[in-house]
Amino acid sequence: MDIEYLLGLQSFREGVGGGLTEFLSKMTWFGEMNVVLIFIALIYWCVHKETGTYLLMGWSGNRVVNGVIKVAGCVYRPWIRDARIAPEANALATATGYSFPSGHSMNGASLFGGMAIRKGIKTGFRIVLWIMVGLVAFSRNFLGVHTPQDILVGTIVGVLVMFLTGKLLSWISAHPEKDLPVAIIGIAIAVAAAIFAALKPYPADYDAAGNLLVDGMKMANDTFKAVGWLSAFMIGWILERRFVRFSVEGSLQNRFFRLTCGLLGHYVISLIINPLIKAAAAGFAGTVITCFIQMFYITFLFPLAVVLVQKRRKTVEG
Repeated sequence: MDIEYLLGLQSFREGVGGGLTEFLSKMTWFGEMNVVLIFIALIYWCVHKETGTYLLMGWSGNRVVNGVIKVAGCVYRPWIRDARIAPEANALATATGYSFPSGHSMNGASLFGGMAIRKGIKTGFRIVLWIMVGLVAFSRNFLGVHTPQDILVGTIVGVLVMFLTGKLLSWISAHPEKDLPVAIIGIAIAVAAAIFAALKPYPADYDAAGNLLVDGMKMANDTFKAVGWLSAFMIGWILERRFVRFSVEGSLQNRFFRLTCGLLGHYVISLIINPLIKAAAAGFAGTVITCFIQMFYITFLFPLAVVLVQKRRKTVEG
């Protein structure tokens, strides 16, 4: 039934759905891993530190949960299950890893759903956030890269992880001395996920010509990205919390300057430093290291730079 549903959407998309295809292709962009990470980083650096911390922790946790479920289930993408499925070409580039559950849906649930379940959100804005969750998830069906069960489970699990993250941070707020054990447990979960993904057996199915349909170890790449992100968040979070304690307060001009500098540093890492590291460290080691650096920059290195610049400025002015 799920394949027939996708074929129906595909027929509409190829017939009269050109405008909707373009719109939903833009909506799926809001569920891409690096796009969501940048949005959350901007909230963390410039808007509201506590909300940003919550979103970063929840999103990092969601990435690990998604990665572990994917390599545990090893569910093939719709077009591999049925050759009649022809996904939208532009969506294939971001359709990485196994199919179940949808990573884009979990990303949308992390960012938009995570904010929607926060207390104090105005009703109108909350409705918009839930609509974004739905549009990101549905876009993956419409573009032919995920089944209904992929997006449904992805969305539910994604929101559940954000809910539990909120509860965990509330508990840490009441027991601040417990932050280090929480970080250690988070790192241990990341390490366990890496070991599981690296050592588990993957299915090896072949087509009529004898070609391997899916390389399981390649499909595990997203899991190793999540390992780098979660472990870096936990370490960066503790270091920032214990030693930096930066604040997002400041004039609009200062926040805009901070945002510009933060993005510039992020793109230097993403477009220059990390490609060099990947060239030197092949395989999953390079994936873990580059994602670790990316998240560690967001959670600790850039906030540290902000605090050091502020202290120097006060010294000069004083």
